[in-house]
Amino acid sequence: MTDMLDTFPAFPHQALRADREGPVLRIRLSPAGQDDTLTVAVLDDLVALLDGLREQPDVRVLVLSSDGEDFCLGADRTEYQAALAEDPTGALLLRIADKAHRLCDALENTHAVTIARLHGKVIGAGLALAAFCDLRVGADDCRFRMPETAIGLPPAWGGAMGRLIAEAGAARMRELMLTCEPFDAATAHRLGVLHKVAPPAELDAAVDAWVRPLLRRSPEALALTKRMFAGYARAGRTADVALLDAHLLTAQLVRPRAQRAF
Repeated sequence: MTDMLDTFPAFPHQALRADREGPVLRIRLSPAGQDDTLTVAVLDDLVALLDGLREQPDVRVLVLSSDGEDFCLGADRTEYQAALAEDPTGALLLRIADKAHRLCDALENTHAVTIARLHGKVIGAGLALAAFCDLRVGADDCRFRMPETAIGLPPAWGGAMGRLIAEAGAARMRELMLTCEPFDAATAHRLGVLHKVAPPAELDAAVDAWVRPLLRRSPEALALTKRMFAGYARAGRTADVALLDAHLLTAQLVRPRAQRAF
């Protein structure tokens, strides 16, 4: 039986659905057919949920999926435009962009093993969000893309570049980020962006095939192994510029406005 999770703080914006089955927490984006983008409301609710996990050590596995037509179409750029209209200095936009780093850092460092269940389109910030999950399975008809440079922005969302380089390698990620070329699930699997590919009807079975053995493992051993992987990944980079992502994105968006002022 699935019980609605009522031990976490209420989500500020009701932008997520959370269901708990014993030690497994299932989080769904786009409940009730909402927008498939990562709005500020979604970021706030995800951060609130991950903060609440600190008081829930009995949650062993977190599965992140979406009820929408696509897993995620990326960040909501209309909110960026609205933030700049309200505050042309970029201070408000910087606070929004910083939420992405807080979210991805919390996702990477939570004690629970995180699983991304992907379908449809996985675009931009949506791909970054999935990349920060420990394990990733995608439907065989998934389509992926990092479109930032095509719209005049750097791929600076939550530390996405560093994470994707660590997971999939610098050479191919450089190509995909510079050209904004879409790629399919088979390519994502070859790169290491996906660990498994399955027909859409078999995604849940693929997730459960991970969940069952994970629940048999020592919670302490799993949490420590996660921290070791995070440490080694960060040690492999001489400089981690993820903390600058919010500033880089804000500066790029504010600059055209400043230029038009002269």
